[in-house]
Amino acid sequence: MLHLGPQVAEAFATDPDPLAVLAEELGPGPFSLVCLFVSPVGDFSELVTAASARFGEAQVMACTTAGEIGRAGYVEERVVAVGFPAETFSTAAVMIRELSSRDAQAFGDRLVRERLTLSEQAPDRPNAFAFLLVDGLSLKEDILAAALSPALGGMPMFGGSAGDGVDFARTRVALNAEVAQDAAVLALVRTALPIRVFSINHLLPTEERMVVTEADPTARIVKAINAEPAAREYARIVGKDPDQLDTFTFAAHPVVVRIGGEHHVRAIQRVTDAGELQFFSAIDEGMVLTVAHKQDIVSHLEEELSALAREEAPLSILGCDCLLRRMEAEQAQAVRGLSDTLSRHKVSGFSTYGEQFGPLHVNQTMTGVAFYPPEEAV
Repeated sequence: MLHLGPQVAEAFATDPDPLAVLAEELGPGPFSLVCLFVSPVGDFSELVTAASARFGEAQVMACTTAGEIGRAGYVEERVVAVGFPAETFSTAAVMIRELSSRDAQAFGDRLVRERLTLSEQAPDRPNAFAFLLVDGLSLKEDILAAALSPALGGMPMFGGSAGDGVDFARTRVALNAEVAQDAAVLALVRTALPIRVFSINHLLPTEERMVVTEADPTARIVKAINAEPAAREYARIVGKDPDQLDTFTFAAHPVVVRIGGEHHVRAIQRVTDAGELQFFSAIDEGMVLTVAHKQDIVSHLEEELSALAREEAPLSILGCDCLLRRMEAEQAQAVRGLSDTLSRHKVSGFSTYGEQFGPLHVNQTMTGVAFYPPEEAV
């Protein structure tokens, strides 16, 4: 049977009519859900408004990106569309507004109702996942993921933080023509196809540790490490000049924290004018940071994606890949190798300002879901 799995399309974001290209490549549908990952060079508002009209009853969720993942792997200045056929997918999608001022926990009751209603409407589609797109400049991803996860009743959640290239100025999400900042969009998806939600990072903890001794958790700023100015002490530990710290340094010398028996990345975004370190994810006083060692990013990704295909190759994979992984690949001249691997394993998606996996907001990671052929005719 054709068109069981998600359909993928790609167009230049600056094309006079990118939606026409996307719609033709996706095919006639109908679709239950259409995801749009839009380069910041495109007209985001115009595109999502037109897409909502074009795709009829489909839920249309979208975000701006820090780069796209298309047929050839890493691409830029594109719109990547992923359409989930109504024949094999059922979807409920909601927007969560005003992240900075609302109690995310209060959203849990509505989420439980949405989840139960979807389950009743699609009893023949037993496999489910939740897909989250969140404003990557909101600084609320940690709180949001932790609040949403308990209401999902065991439904695995993954997602990514909307980006703005490398400018970090303006990120947006959208649902059905409603464009918002300081917001998130959550899709609950049920399908008869076998699926596997996953998280990948290529970092291994070393014995080198440091303690956050002064911080502003609300702003994700570390002021002191080991009772010394944060940037200077970090530079000393990783053997770098404190005046030369930049995004590439942070990608090359990441730090991780131990949570629930596993290590998760806490990526550094920048050095402030005061010599402090601002992070991409949650940070607090007393937190122990461990310097991580990087495995080869290309061979590690090949190994992990091959593991997803060990018993049967996926029809496709939807992935949220951290911008820092792309930057590391650029620095190591490994973009071609990484892109070839993504393309060969049929990964589509976008580069993020952060990733969500279950109740956690993480960095320098790829999260995603793999879709497999049905065990029997759908």
